[in-house]
Amino acid sequence: MSRRPTIVDVAREAGVSKSTVSNVLQGSVAVRPQTRALVDKAMEALGYVYNRAAANLRGADVGLVGLVINDLRNPFFTEFAASAQMTFAERGYATVIANTDEDAGMQAQVIASMIEHGVSGFLISPAYVEETEGLEAVRRAGLPAMQVLRRIDPRTEAFPFASLDYGTGGRLATEHLLGLGLRRVAFVGGLENRPVTEERMAGYRVAMAAAGLPTVALHGRPTRAFGRETALELRAARPDIEGAVCFSDLVALGMLAGLAQAGVRVGAEFRLVGFDDIEECALTWPQLSSVRCDVARFGREAAEAMLAWLEEGLRPPAVRLAPVELIVRASSAGLPA
Repeated sequence: MSRRPTIVDVAREAGVSKSTVSNVLQGSVAVRPQTRALVDKAMEALGYVYNRAAANLRGADVGLVGLVINDLRNPFFTEFAASAQMTFAERGYATVIANTDEDAGMQAQVIASMIEHGVSGFLISPAYVEETEGLEAVRRAGLPAMQVLRRIDPRTEAFPFASLDYGTGGRLATEHLLGLGLRRVAFVGGLENRPVTEERMAGYRVAMAAAGLPTVALHGRPTRAFGRETALELRAARPDIEGAVCFSDLVALGMLAGLAQAGVRVGAEFRLVGFDDIEECALTWPQLSSVRCDVARFGREAAEAMLAWLEEGLRPPAVRLAPVELIVRASSAGLPA
């Protein structure tokens, strides 16, 4: 069975009525032992799992949605999760949120647990796993599931993918720096060969190639620590690099700290652009230029697409990329006189 078995399937397998199965699940003493044994055997054969808490939620007319996030420590993903959760709540849906911390094993565990607890569907910003493995349990359960922000399963007809137009964002950021007269621009951050890194780098490569300039890529975990270390290493080994497009704002904020430690004035001696435009970009000094993804709006739209799928049967498009824009601030445009 390719979908999640239901009480009707159990009744059919056992050769009894749906109400009889319901009585067995409720522990009714009116059911004969022989009939109870038939129902138990059918449930075991079909892999049917009854969860009383989920049944109570359904009885109270409350839907349950699983929200699986790869890194809730990152403000970008936190904002997405908060926006999606609030959208579901406005429509009367409860949300189960899990942070997988980029751990494929943890991801499999929380997905299985959410299925057992009776979620109606999933929004999954996934940790990276082998193709078709990460969502296999969801496929077997027959539940609606959207991949958001990252794509780990190529079967987007089954698991629609919604993300942001990272390629355009990388191109806008790079063209901006080149338009300021820079010629030696690096791309900093992101794990090498990961799809999201390639997507964010694609526009950088296009812009550099159009200008006839070589690319310089410095890969690593998208953290402040990596950004700081890379800034210090760049000043020591590649002082000719004039600016950087960063994989994420966290990397860029780390670079701000490292460049300050090295005595480099960002916005004057070095130009810097982040990616995501988290709140801190406008609060740091110098204020950080960044590719705005409007992840709060994206979270709302992703949740609304899932709700339309659950309530109206309207499956989202196989692939959807939301627009982005470049927000120019002092870190690239220049410090005030």
